[in-house]
Amino acid sequence: MAELTPKQIVEALDRHIVGQDDAKRAVAVAIRNRWRRQQLPDHMRQEVGPKNIIMIGPTGVGKTEIARRLAGLVNAPLVKVEASKYTEVGYHGRDVESMVRDLVDMAVHLVRSEQTEVVREEAERLTEEVILDALMPPTDYDRGDTNAESETAQRRYRSREKLRTRLHDGEMEDSLIELSIEEKAQPIGMFATVGADQMGPDIQSLLDQFMPSQSKPRRLPVREARKLIFEQQCDQLIDRQKVNELAVQRTENSGILFIDEIDKICGPQGAFGPEVSRQGVQRDLLPIVEGCTVNTRCGSVRTDHILCIAAGAFHNCKPSDLMPELQGRFPIRVELTDLTAEDFRRILTEPEGALVKQQIALMSTEGVTLAITDDAITAVAEISYKTNQNAQNIGARRLHAATEKLMETLSFDAPDRQGQSVTIDEDYVRERLAGIAEDETLIRFGFHSLREDR
Repeated sequence: MAELTPKQIVEALDRHIVGQDDAKRAVAVAIRNRWRRQQLPDHMRQEVGPKNIIMIGPTGVGKTEIARRLAGLVNAPLVKVEASKYTEVGYHGRDVESMVRDLVDMAVHLVRSEQTEVVREEAERLTEEVILDALMPPTDYDRGDTNAESETAQRRYRSREKLRTRLHDGEMEDSLIELSIEEKAQPIGMFATVGADQMGPDIQSLLDQFMPSQSKPRRLPVREARKLIFEQQCDQLIDRQKVNELAVQRTENSGILFIDEIDKICGPQGAFGPEVSRQGVQRDLLPIVEGCTVNTRCGSVRTDHILCIAAGAFHNCKPSDLMPELQGRFPIRVELTDLTAEDFRRILTEPEGALVKQQIALMSTEGVTLAITDDAITAVAEISYKTNQNAQNIGARRLHAATEKLMETLSFDAPDRQGQSVTIDEDYVRERLAGIAEDETLIRFGFHSLREDR
């Protein structure tokens, strides 16, 4: 995180997301403030709390994409959750504290990955020795020979070194070896249908004691066995207690919770309906945002300094419908704007994984050279934009529907057109997408029609 300045974070997000500069800047500053807080003296560090953000904007404008791309940028535990999946305590479903446990699990994964790099050299050396032992197991005579200078020991050493050379040259990759693999016992009875996030840490520990790991012999080729043996050696070399302590520390000081679809748990005050637990979820979420202690398998975690970024479309409600106490815990509000036809055109071409680049790459796997003119791209953007205006506005997701409709015939015939070059121009686009706005199925559901072309 220390190497990423706000400008660098925005530039990295620009490679994948078009527009929404205000949201990118707000997120970039919040991420950088996490690093700044770590540089403060202890007495001041405890006083600096996170400036939580709530992103408001229609569907399909990039709220979720910002979280997805952000997860790959920061060297900190980040978990994206959907508020609509949680229920009030006392109802069947996931309670809000499970999102903190998920965050700790992510931190454990990050710390373990770092510790794996620390012990990698030793783990790889031990892995090689285990493979050699499996390829050339000692005989009863070897076990009884304790003299390292004996002729038998020297002969075995020379044979082992020859085998090591062949292993380095890749000649033994297909050789089968027998390993003892540890597998966790599967829960039975009522625990078989309960997820780990729905059980408290005490119950999870109790189940681990009742159902310990079981060793099962397996015969695998060397190329597959190497990874399993390496993981086993890393487990033995890495201090599990240290990993848990570092994971808790990183969660408390650098953890980021991205709470999507937060508008789904709010509504006008005094509203009645089947969703009786909406206000309850807000009440349960409030302590997490304010700061509380959550028990996890790695220990107790304080949430006072976990950064929370919420997002919602707020089609049928508004942010002021949230509980006042919860609103106050999200001091920074960023509004994401609707996408224009020009934004659609940029989305089709500019990001690293743009839809046009995806289609060209997909056709190249069939030996078809695909070219799409600028006029054709502009036409797709304009038609998608107009369809959003006339039907339900689903943002950039409309481009997926339009692109699939445009490529439908070519994708079907591509295996028979190997070696050919195909150019898609504006006329072809308007012919293929002529009925996209009038198609009732598309208007209602946002997907291309499955009816035959008329």
